[in-house]
Amino acid sequence: MKKVMKLACWALLGFVTIGMRAQDDADANAAKPEKAAAPEARSSGPAVPSDYVIGADDTLHITVWKEPDMNVTLPVRPDGKISMPLLDDVQAAGMTPMQLSASIKDKLKKYIADPRVTVVVTAMNSQRIYVLGEVTHTGAMALLPNMTVLQALSSAGFTQFANLKAIYLLRVRDGQQTKMRFNYKDAIKGRGTQQNIVLKPGDTIVVP
Repeated sequence: MKKVMKLACWALLGFVTIGMRAQDDADANAAKPEKAAAPEARSSGPAVPSDYVIGADDTLHITVWKEPDMNVTLPVRPDGKISMPLLDDVQAAGMTPMQLSASIKDKLKKYIADPRVTVVVTAMNSQRIYVLGEVTHTGAMALLPNMTVLQALSSAGFTQFANLKAIYLLRVRDGQQTKMRFNYKDAIKGRGTQQNIVLKPGDTIVVP
């Protein structure tokens, strides 16, 4: 009888030991960090159309995967170029972000195996509109993607003397200047929505 009880105790101790080891293994596996996946390119900043053409004064954020020393945020110079490590001057104006990315990638192949380059426009300063007259913020304004007349006016603000029913937009088409009326009071009430057009570079809004 004592022998049977002794064997039972040894068996119970064995089960307990096995259970503790299994728990330790589970804890160790849980503590191991998962293998990091290759980072994906993330864009920030304004929603830039894919066909946006980079111009002077735009600000670009350029990243090269696994090459942190190559990651830069810099403006496009008046001559349309940017300066990057290893590459010195690179033409940027006149290209879309994707075209510039391909150009930089091609130039970096001399120094880096299979470079992965991402170009993001973080400030579109090359494309501007102008707001003049009875507004609190007169002068040039950066043109944001799909910005409308109403959105531009909301940023410019009005003085107490503004004639909100007689605002007009000046736009050059084929070398000829055209004039388009804009009634602010109708627009904010949802009437005459066809007046609230999307602005183009060089447009001028006048608030009499």
